[in-house]
Amino acid sequence: MKFSINKILAAFGNTNEVEQTPIDNFTEDIINIIDDKAFAVSEQNVMYASDKELGGYFYFTTIIIGSFKIKTMKGAKLNVVADDFNLELKTDMDEFESDHSNVSNKYITRIDFQIEEGDVSKLKQSNIKSIQLVTNKKTLEFKLHQA
Repeated sequence: MKFSINKILAAFGNTNEVEQTPIDNFTEDIINIIDDKAFAVSEQNVMYASDKELGGYFYFTTIIIGSFKIKTMKGAKLNVVADDFNLELKTDMDEFESDHSNVSNKYITRIDFQIEEGDVSKLKQSNIKSIQLVTNKKTLEFKLHQA
């Protein structure tokens, strides 16, 4: 049986010694090719977002990169609070999970939310005070990213 000191160090959590796997290449590619702009930030996470339309249905697509990690079958809600409106968006699908990248030691979570066509323009306003992602076990507070 052949032992490698690098593999032993990796087993104890030394991320510098972890070999890059195909899933890590995949998640790194996601980070590098995100076309969306940073929408909101929290202490340890960045939310990239954009609105999409498919077959007459509208979606608010988010990608959260950072320490946020989840695996759920209960969905999530995105609460957006502004000066003149409160908006609660529910996930398109109840089941989703975060992907981990050993290389960057970050999690990548894609969540699509259902949105009405009339509410799409509200998310582009700069008077948004807070954005709250609520899941079954976690609540993340985001602030609108000022570019």
